[in-house]
Amino acid sequence: MHDGDEGAGPAGRRKDARRNKANLLEAAAAVFVVRGVDAPVREIAARAGVGVGTIYRHFPTRADLIVAVYRHQVDACAEAGPRLLADSPSPHTALERWIDLFVDFLVTKHGLAAVLQPDAGFDALHAYFLDRLVPVCGHLLDAAAGSGEIHADIEPYALMRGVGNLCIGAGNDPRYDARRLAALLVAGLRRAG
Repeated sequence: MHDGDEGAGPAGRRKDARRNKANLLEAAAAVFVVRGVDAPVREIAARAGVGVGTIYRHFPTRADLIVAVYRHQVDACAEAGPRLLADSPSPHTALERWIDLFVDFLVTKHGLAAVLQPDAGFDALHAYFLDRLVPVCGHLLDAAAGSGEIHADIEPYALMRGVGNLCIGAGNDPRYDARRLAALLVAGLRRAG
């Protein structure tokens, strides 16, 4: 080992492990969007560039993988809000971009409830979803209202639920474009004038 070899020590290995796990979760999310949550594990492994054993080492069951993807997607969507607000030309543009990410998340999680059978696990995930994402949506709405771009009386949960309802048909009909419909909804929030 050379002095200054950052990846060789325990901290470097932990960082690599976190990066590899995140890469695996991104690959699983991408496969779930296209193939659903019942997609073959070997397809996820191939996309992530790892062996099937690596996936099972991190996620012993399919439900474990799905829950991890769900939480990872929620966290990514939550963390994107402030970044989009800082990097976008306007708060409304940040809101539009965030809603696109939210739609992608909703399409990704399609089928989760069927896999996880009704139990406290799904209730905990739903609470996690609300706790992480409703405040982010609220912050984006407040910024867009504060800049005068949208009406100030829009509730974040109501907007998210409306977008969620628009996403219901996304998995069943390839001609159905949930992103486009959500964009029309967000465009409709604009103040006239």
